[in-house]
Amino acid sequence: MTTPYEVLHEPGRHPIKAWTRGVSFDDNSKNQLQNLAALPFIHKWIAVMPDVHLGKGATIGSVIPTVGAVIPAAVGVDLGCGMIAVKTDLTANQLPDSLEAVRSRIEILVPHGMQRTVRGGRDKGSWGEPPHDVLTAWNGLSERFAYLCEKHPFLKNTNNLMHLGTLGTGNHFIEICLDENDAVWIMLHSGSRGIGNRIGSHFIEQAKLDMERWFIHLPDRDLAYIPEGSAHFDDYIQAVAWAQDFARINREVMMARTVQALREVLKIPIEAHLEAVNCHHNYIRREHHYGANVWVTRKGAVSARLGEMGIIPGSMGAKSFIVKGLGNAESFCSCSHGAGRVMSRTEAKKRVSLEEHIEATQGIECRKDEAVIDETPSAYKPIDRVMAAQADLVEVVHTLKQVVCVKG
Repeated sequence: MTTPYEVLHEPGRHPIKAWTRGVSFDDNSKNQLQNLAALPFIHKWIAVMPDVHLGKGATIGSVIPTVGAVIPAAVGVDLGCGMIAVKTDLTANQLPDSLEAVRSRIEILVPHGMQRTVRGGRDKGSWGEPPHDVLTAWNGLSERFAYLCEKHPFLKNTNNLMHLGTLGTGNHFIEICLDENDAVWIMLHSGSRGIGNRIGSHFIEQAKLDMERWFIHLPDRDLAYIPEGSAHFDDYIQAVAWAQDFARINREVMMARTVQALREVLKIPIEAHLEAVNCHHNYIRREHHYGANVWVTRKGAVSARLGEMGIIPGSMGAKSFIVKGLGNAESFCSCSHGAGRVMSRTEAKKRVSLEEHIEATQGIECRKDEAVIDETPSAYKPIDRVMAAQADLVEVVHTLKQVVCVKG
């Protein structure tokens, strides 16, 4: 019987099970995964999702179960990055013909992008003075953050509160979407912003220093790990857990502000959260798999336990999906986190013209300028093929198509 996944297995390394049938799976990503598979503390195998592509240290679109150690670069620096989606009681016919005012209002209420007007000046993608709702949300994070700052004083001078409720740059976005019944959904993608980056970067460097101190030679320096019981392990787990909570709350604040933007533009009461999903896709968590308690690192992957709801977005101009997990044990109960890049950002800007980008995003109220070409649909794998490759991991509950897209 043919398995739904491909198996890569080199002598002396752990197996790699890849749900990549029908989608591109480049040699550089395979080599990066083989480096991971050589580590002695991998539990059973590495699971690879159909959106797999080259990352820093570890491949994006991979699920890495480990016993007795964690790899900070595999978890990455956008700790807790993920998605939130809510269904509203609006239908398509209640939206105005032109959605420019909706996009504009969202862009006013949610800081996005990154721009400094003068050297040392405030990043326009952060708050100058945090509003009341942001301060209220920060109350749930501030006590633990103060404790982290006692241990790690450098965290005090980071973008923390000033980035709560802000979108960021790159592939982060806010979208207004329609489902298969023309119901209006709001969906957004973001993580732990500047503070998560600082935490992740700090412990990646600590792990590298430890490898040098212990004379441990790795095929890639970014595979530097922190053994359980070592000096930095508990500090890392604690800091990452806080950053993941920051990321979840960050998405909740932006979602509330996006609902507010819709209410202000449409001038009607709107009920949101009829159905809601808030899931990480860049994180670490303690889980039980195949008879052992292990650390599961999902780098560009979503938890898909039986009945668990998740979000798999397509690219700008493509469909997205609200899904329900099938609890496939062989994938460590995981699925993809999106479509996955087939072009680097630099390559996309070289190969895709502005005219092609405008054509690909026709009918969507979004930015249509050269600065967002690296996020154009052709820079990503076809989402339908990605979904077909993981039919045994999730079932589709809703299919969404965006009509407004706000990019950082």
